[in-house]
Amino acid sequence: MRKEQDFIGDLLIPKNALYGIHSARAKANFPYQTPFHIEWYQAVGTVKLACYITYSDFKKSVLKKYSNYSIPINFIEDKIIKALKNSAEELADGQYFENFIIPAIQGGAGTSINLNINEIIANTSLLKIDKTVGDYKIIDPIEHANIYQSTNDVIPTALKVATIKLLEKLEDRINKLRFEIEKQETKHRDTLRIAYTQMQEAVPSSYGKLFSTYNDALSRDWWRVSKCFERIKIVNIGGSAVGTSLAVPRYFVMNVTQNLQKLTKLPITRSENLQDATNNLDSFVEVHAILKAHAVNLEKISSDLRLLSCELTNNKDIQIPKKQLGSSIMPSKVNPVITEFVVSAAHKIYSNDMLISNLSGQGNLDLNAYLPIIGNALLESIKLLIAANKTLSENLISGIEIDKEKAKNKFYKSPSITTALSPYIGYNKASLLSKEMRKYECTIFEANKKLDLINNKKMETILQTQNLLKSGFSIKDLLE
Repeated sequence: MRKEQDFIGDLLIPKNALYGIHSARAKANFPYQTPFHIEWYQAVGTVKLACYITYSDFKKSVLKKYSNYSIPINFIEDKIIKALKNSAEELADGQYFENFIIPAIQGGAGTSINLNINEIIANTSLLKIDKTVGDYKIIDPIEHANIYQSTNDVIPTALKVATIKLLEKLEDRINKLRFEIEKQETKHRDTLRIAYTQMQEAVPSSYGKLFSTYNDALSRDWWRVSKCFERIKIVNIGGSAVGTSLAVPRYFVMNVTQNLQKLTKLPITRSENLQDATNNLDSFVEVHAILKAHAVNLEKISSDLRLLSCELTNNKDIQIPKKQLGSSIMPSKVNPVITEFVVSAAHKIYSNDMLISNLSGQGNLDLNAYLPIIGNALLESIKLLIAANKTLSENLISGIEIDKEKAKNKFYKSPSITTALSPYIGYNKASLLSKEMRKYECTIFEANKKLDLINNKKMETILQTQNLLKSGFSIKDLLE
C-alpha cells in the first residue's frame, strides 16, 4: 500500500493502482456501482490530449515571443508534457479503464470523473519517465494533469464528443434498418392486407403500404438525428469553472477547441458565450427529445409486427423469425423477444428523457451539478437505440415471411373490403354485403353472388390490386 493525502487527511491506496486518493474517496461515497460509459472516458482522454497539445504550443509561443523577458510562469518540463500527451492518447484508446473506479451516478458535477482520470494520467506518465506511481511531487494530478482545465469545461465537452461519435453510429444503424424495411416494402408492394383502426378491420391496403409508413417514419428519424450535430457541437472547453476563463491563458482559450477539432475530426465549435455553454444543458434536452421520437417509432414498428404475427388467431399470414427458446417448461414455444427488447428499450429511453429534462432544469445559477447522471442517461439512450436498430434489421425485419396466398384469401373474406364498393353502390348496400360476409364467413364474391348488389365483372375490376391501392377514385372510374 502507498499513503496519499489531501486537505481532508491521509488514505492508503493499493501500491500499484493508477488511481489515487480522490478516486478512492469518491468510490466510498458513491457505493452504488453503475458502470460508467467507456465512450465518455475515452472522450475525456481526447479532450485532455487537446489541452496538453495546446499547453505545449502555448509554452513554445511564449518562450519564443518573450525570449528576452523573465517569464513569471513555471512551465512544465517538455518530457513531462510528452508523457502527459502519451498517457492521454492511451486513455483515448480505452486503455487503463479498469483503473477508472468512479460509478456513473455520483455527486459533484463530474469532479470525481475528472480527478480519477487526472490520477490515471499522472501515474501512467510517472511510469513513462521511470518514476513510481504516487510520486506527485514530479507529476501531480492537479498541477500537471489538470493544467488550465476545470471539471466544468472538460467533462461536458467530453460528453459532447462522445455523444457526437455515438450519434454517427446511430445514423448508420437507422439507415441499415431503413434499407431492410425498403426491401420488404418493395417485395410486398402488391401483397394485399386489411388495414386496422382501433384494432378492428377497416379498409383494404397492402403490406407494401404498411412498410412504407415505417420507412417514412425512420427517414424522419434519420433527418432529425442528423440535425442533432448542430445542437451538440458547441463546447465550453477553455471556459474553466463557470465559463469566465479565469486563470486560463487567452491563447489556450482561443486555440484548444481547434486542436480538439483536429483530433476528433468532428465539427466542434467553441461557444461564443462560454458561460452559457457551462450553465445551460438545454441542448441535451433537445437532442434527447429527438432520440425519444425515434424510440416511439421503433416501439410502434415492433408492437405492430408483434401483434400481426401473434397466435391470437390461427389465420395469420405474416411470420417473424424464430430466434430463441421461449420457455423452460412449454415445449416448442417461441416468444417475440426482438420486439419485446425494442419495446423495453424504448420505455427506458422515455424514463431517461424525463430524468434529463427534470435534472437539466435543476441546474443552479452557474453550473448544473447533475451532469454525470444526465450524461449517463443520454449515452445509454443512444446505445440502446443503436442496439434496437441493429437487432430489428438483422434479427427481425430481414427474416419476415409473408404468405401471399394466405394473405389474399384472408383479404377477400374480410367484410372491410366492401368499403371499396361504397362509391359505386352506396354505404347501405355495402353494409348488406358486409353483413352477409360476416354471417356466413364467405368471400365478397360469394356474398355478392347471393345478394346481386353489383355486377360481378364490375366488382372484380374494382377489387383488382392496382385499383384498390391507387389514391382515391375519379368520375371516370364510376363511369367505366
